[in-house]
Amino acid sequence: MLTEPLFRTIAAGPNGFISVEFNGRPLTVPGQCSVAAALLAAGVSRFRSTPVSAAPRAPYCMMGACFECLLEIDGVANAQSCLVAVRPGMKIRTQEGARHAA
Repeated sequence: MLTEPLFRTIAAGPNGFISVEFNGRPLTVPGQCSVAAALLAAGVSRFRSTPVSAAPRAPYCMMGACFECLLEIDGVANAQSCLVAVRPGMKIRTQEGARHAA
């Protein structure tokens, strides 16, 4: 029989939050989670747009299978934000349309 809780509270810093930059603006997000989870918890609902119709997209599966959570993180495009741990000072940008291969 399971006696320990399945979930635990996450925290970072003195009050559990850290500062990042999102689309050039400061944003306070929960620490010790993925970038996708932190942004969703902070109220961000649009992570990227589709290349053809510019339809807004946001995380769906939260485990790296769907690619709906793609963001530019610290200058690296096409980062799956659900698989990247959030860190203080990150520079995060939405992705608009198709990205070019380097």
